[in-house]
Amino acid sequence: MNSHPSDTPFDFDLLQRPAGAGAGRGRRATLWLLGLLLMLVVAVVSLVIYLQRFETEEDLRRQSADAQWLEQGARFHFRRLEDDLQVLAHRTREAPGGEAGFSLSVVNAGLLVREPGVVQAQGWLPAQPDAAADRPIARQLLADAADPVNAEMLAVMQDVASGLRRPAYAGPMRAVGPSGQADEAAVVWLAVPLFDEGRFSGSYLARLSLKQAVDAFVPYWFKDQHEIRLFDELQRTQAGVLDERSRQAALDLPGTDFALQVRSTTADAPTVPRAFFLVALVCLLGMLGALYALRLDFLKRQRVELALQAQVALRSAIENAATIGLRAWDRQGRILYVNRAFCRMVGFEPDELLGRSAPMPYWPAHQAAELDLLHRDVIAQGTEEAGIEVQFQHKAGQLVDVLIHEAPLNSADGQPLGWMSSVLDISERKRAERSAARQQQKLEASGRLVAMGEVASTLAHELNQPLGALSGFANGLLNRLRQGRLSDAELIGVVERMEQLSAKSGRIIQRVSAFARRREMSREPLELGAFVRRVVEPLQRQRPSVFQVVLPAQPLWIEGDALLLEHALLNLVSNAEHWAAQASRPPRVQVGVTHVTSAEQGVELEVADSGPGVPSDQRDQVFNAFFSAKDGGMGMGLAICRSVVEAHHGHIEVGTSTPLGGASFRLILPLIAGVGAAEQDAPASRPGALPWSDLPGT
Repeated sequence: MNSHPSDTPFDFDLLQRPAGAGAGRGRRATLWLLGLLLMLVVAVVSLVIYLQRFETEEDLRRQSADAQWLEQGARFHFRRLEDDLQVLAHRTREAPGGEAGFSLSVVNAGLLVREPGVVQAQGWLPAQPDAAADRPIARQLLADAADPVNAEMLAVMQDVASGLRRPAYAGPMRAVGPSGQADEAAVVWLAVPLFDEGRFSGSYLARLSLKQAVDAFVPYWFKDQHEIRLFDELQRTQAGVLDERSRQAALDLPGTDFALQVRSTTADAPTVPRAFFLVALVCLLGMLGALYALRLDFLKRQRVELALQAQVALRSAIENAATIGLRAWDRQGRILYVNRAFCRMVGFEPDELLGRSAPMPYWPAHQAAELDLLHRDVIAQGTEEAGIEVQFQHKAGQLVDVLIHEAPLNSADGQPLGWMSSVLDISERKRAERSAARQQQKLEASGRLVAMGEVASTLAHELNQPLGALSGFANGLLNRLRQGRLSDAELIGVVERMEQLSAKSGRIIQRVSAFARRREMSREPLELGAFVRRVVEPLQRQRPSVFQVVLPAQPLWIEGDALLLEHALLNLVSNAEHWAAQASRPPRVQVGVTHVTSAEQGVELEVADSGPGVPSDQRDQVFNAFFSAKDGGMGMGLAICRSVVEAHHGHIEVGTSTPLGGASFRLILPLIAGVGAAEQDAPASRPGALPWSDLPGT
């Protein structure tokens, strides 16, 4: 069955055997140097990352410490302010002249009391309303309370101070006016309550400017290194998350929600990481010098690279035919190599095929002689660019259609060794072509059925009126004879026969029309671009210079009967091809799909040709049944197309093609609203199929 021996044996191992022994003296040294370089790079990078992280953590710790220091300082000064106002409350209440009799200098006051502009107004406010009404502090309090929001905050402050017996704050005060915005100076009120034998005597009130207070207790050296901003709860919400160089310091003023945003404006230069970068750079330059020395050693390895070119040639040939069946054979027709894809294709294992020569075990018995001749031709000259189509027989018995391309297999020095075959399984394509042929037969049968339906419907429409009139005349004659107006008895028999014949003719027409109406439409979602490509592509492959298809990038979905639409499209394409051949210029037919962007969303399918076009006086008649400009034409093709399109709730138009100069037939069909890629899994048919009798013109 096989002939393993050969007069000139070929050793396939030459493609996998190095041309000479490689020099490996510097391989170990190279590995050591590369390992040392890798370790050095990793160490330098790790150290730099560690130092940068250390600097970052140190900077964050310093920022947090600054914010805590500022927060503690603010608490100290405001607690001192509360104590100072407590002392002033005792002395003012005991003074016979009220607060006018004392000066702040009398008290050993803190910084906020002594700093100008911090305390904008202050004074004693007794608990008795009558005694407090004429005091200046009461008038200032009433002025700020003119705003409802301010009044509510001030009332809460006084209730907290008297109820909880501790100082309370209120603010920020809103400016009294139509704007209603908070004062830019962040004014707050402070109430320090005073009790006498457990009874509330009154409060010492102070109107404070927080901005002035912050400027007073923050030292200048701290301001030089930080940016300090005062904001309340609303501003904090609007500001969002602070950046990495900002911290918050709460003022801890009961009754308000003020805080300080502290942002460092100075940054220490990372001198240590830069120094380590310099050291790492020097080390890397040294390693580059070592690698240059290694390059001199690599030049000695060229002979090894030359020896590997044979394997590169084989691997390159395999890569050129990736994911398909691969087969290599020598010039004597002996199989040298097969991949797993080829083995799965024919059902044999590699050890069953390697070394085999003609006849091959996967050749069909009935084609062995023909394949042997083809095999010899391929060994001699390879295959053409288009390849050759043959049939292989699987080990299980089934036939497999394949397409074979041959590429020369050469040695490293260019000597021809044999051929590398790429084998493509085209069984599915062949089945699709056979299915397309059966579909074409169905289309032709459907076309004949549709044409018969159109003819029957037209005849029924044309003959029904004269037959109805004949029946009416016959009935009139009968009536007159029965009334005695016509007494000829023989005439009655003739008229009765006419009436019977007309009734019989009507029944015949009804049966023919009913037979034509038995065809129903099966609607389903169709992606129009893919549908047009499937219908026109076979014609385009046969005559690529004639047909041109222009499709949109995005999918356009319609709902319709694929068989009827295919019949209509083929009618238009056949008509365009016929008339394109009648012109003096080279025939061209263009089929395009575009999206109609108008008030009514739709899709346009255009079939244009380079023929003489449709005269303007015939454009209103081309869709009429039995009208044809062709010699011997039946005149039903365009009428059927119009019926199919109108059955899909669309319309068809005829005009002149601008690019081609011939006729242009445009089919406007409605889109399916909201249909996308998910509709690809929709069922093949939907309920609500329309009967063929609903088509216009039938």
